[in-house]
Amino acid sequence: MALRPVQVNIKAVDHAAVGRFWAEALGWSAYSPGVTTYVGPAGGPVWPDPVAVGIDVVPVPEPKTATKNRLHLDLATNSPAHQAELVARLRSLGATPADVGQGDDVPWTVLADPEGNEFCVLEPRDVYRDTGPIAAVVVDCEDPRAMARFWGGATDWTVREVTDDQAVLRSAKGGGPYLEFLRKPGGKTVPDRVHLDLLPYPGDDKAAEVARLRSLGATDLDIGQGDVPWTCLADPEGHEFCVLALS
Repeated sequence: MALRPVQVNIKAVDHAAVGRFWAEALGWSAYSPGVTTYVGPAGGPVWPDPVAVGIDVVPVPEPKTATKNRLHLDLATNSPAHQAELVARLRSLGATPADVGQGDDVPWTVLADPEGNEFCVLEPRDVYRDTGPIAAVVVDCEDPRAMARFWGGATDWTVREVTDDQAVLRSAKGGGPYLEFLRKPGGKTVPDRVHLDLLPYPGDDKAAEVARLRSLGATDLDIGQGDVPWTCLADPEGHEFCVLALS
């Protein structure tokens, strides 16, 4: 029994516009299967994608506050020229420079999407050469070792590295993005604007999976979701996530 990360959930006032931004940013396609906008690899809607972690943009009435998101995406590049071209293209699509305290000497570029969700365009790194456009899903946390224990047990992804400063996980199948927990001071203060969605494998029991997550330290979360087929939980540091139901 295990769960797989299948998509990053982003809340947006204009979900269609934010979905279009991310589709063009990643070279993917945007689909509107219902009230949300799903962004996944081009070639027709495949959900869940066997390799990529998609993006599901969900409509909400409230705009983002000035508070930095605790989860963001890192985008991969393959050369300095590619990095510069991608930053320029993203700016033309509506991205804006963002200051999250990175300083002037870092080799990556920090931007925000049209509704203020921060992300980074990385300089070329060999470790991300086979990830696709999303290099990593990055989560701020206080204790990377504790996050490695929880998320390593919660998902079928393999823990690749654990130190006091970071924990790195990736699908055991290879390909697709990394999941990285970086130590940052200060805990959660506002509801998460961006979170991960997990999915059971065919034949697995969702209720049993949710019970297993609770035994690992997850807690139930009420964000006003009402009677829905997915289950909202929080990890031991309060990062929100959802366990989806197989359709």
